Amino acid sequence: MKDRKVIKLNPSQLLVLVFVVSIIIGTLLLKLPVSTYGSLKWVDALFMATSAMTVTGLATVDPGSSFTVFGQFIIIVLIQVGGLGIMSFAVLIFMMLGKKIGMKERLVIQNALNQTSLGGIVKLVKYLFIFSFSIEMIAMIFLAIRWVPEFGISKGMFYSFFHSISAFNNAGIALWPDNLVQYVGDPLVNLVISFLFIIGGIGFTVLVDIWHKRSFKKLSLHTKLMLVGTLMINVIAMIFIFCVEYSNPSTLGHLTLGDKLWGAYFQAVSPRTAGFNTLDIGSLHDATLFFTVILMFIGAGSGSTGGGIKLTTALVIGLATISFLRGKSEIVISKRTINAATLLKALAITMVSILFIVTAIVILNLTEKASFIDLMFEVFSAFGTVGLSTGITGSLSITGKQIIIFIMFLGKLGPLTLMFSLARQSREKVRYPQEDIFTG
Repeated sequence: MKDRKVIKLNPSQLLVLVFVVSIIIGTLLLKLPVSTYGSLKWVDALFMATSAMTVTGLATVDPGSSFTVFGQFIIIVLIQVGGLGIMSFAVLIFMMLGKKIGMKERLVIQNALNQTSLGGIVKLVKYLFIFSFSIEMIAMIFLAIRWVPEFGISKGMFYSFFHSISAFNNAGIALWPDNLVQYVGDPLVNLVISFLFIIGGIGFTVLVDIWHKRSFKKLSLHTKLMLVGTLMINVIAMIFIFCVEYSNPSTLGHLTLGDKLWGAYFQAVSPRTAGFNTLDIGSLHDATLFFTVILMFIGAGSGSTGGGIKLTTALVIGLATISFLRGKSEIVISKRTINAATLLKALAITMVSILFIVTAIVILNLTEKASFIDLMFEVFSAFGTVGLSTGITGSLSITGKQIIIFIMFLGKLGPLTLMFSLARQSREKVRYPQEDIFTG
């Protein structure tokens, strides 16, 4: 009898497979009669399961009125699993059962959390769960202070629970048709929700580094870049949105000065993969929409619950450009030299991402009737796992929904992870002579 051929999967392939299986299970659960009010098309069930699992937040149906409490609970479970990582939950189960976590599992976790080494992977997962659950529960209590008096104990607590998890995992799914527009000037909702998705979007590696070192000078270069870069990009975005939308009667124009500031602040920090909105996205000026597209493309931090090419990727490319213009052959920041391999990876991530995004935009412009800016915004939102939309998601054709589903999937796993899962890795060690080519 011949031996059965065992199919061996590399970490990237296993990660893709696990995500696909999880999305299929989520689709089946959302399609159950107990999950919805009325009927739900298969493509919409798949879309919502993918959106939740990839913590994107785009929705073809209104989550608040289309799904029962059971269906909404399924969505929040998918968000939690997708945000913290299904392999992280697998490690948690292994630890609870007292089983040893092998090298292959560690490699998959390393891939999922985008870590550079295997050292401390299991400890990082432990910190991830302790910190995440603690923050979510504390935030839920604060939100309950606002929503229990408004909706009653049971509904108020569930809404607080749902939006706490949705915000921390950068999902952006809300249970109101207009998202959080009605709370544009509410300090408590603005601060708690934005705190959750900013913390979730910084990255667990950064949070652990801050917890252990407690001093900015002692922090790693990655952590310093994330903190300074996040602060700078958020401040610039807030000033830009406040100035451009100040007189727009459909966004900030009709609000008081205080509410204008809250609205500009929230809409500035949200595009970094959160997806919540307190302003009507469809009413923003085209300049603001395009600026938001740039923010969504950059995304959150590496190893976080967010998507995009990642802030550090954009910073490395920016620093490389500055170094070249200054005539330097190396990227030096804070008395540290950035490895050339890091720059190559950053360029690869950016170029592959642009390739997929441009392809998706071209196809959607052939299949959909929406304007170019709306379709472009939708694709970048899906890739960045943001979830903001100008309002065209529900009107997309079946083909359009399938394209967005794929882009959400791509944005969550990362273009390189997907490419590595499909391509054979070269083991060629031969080095060839160098020769210059003309550029520029």
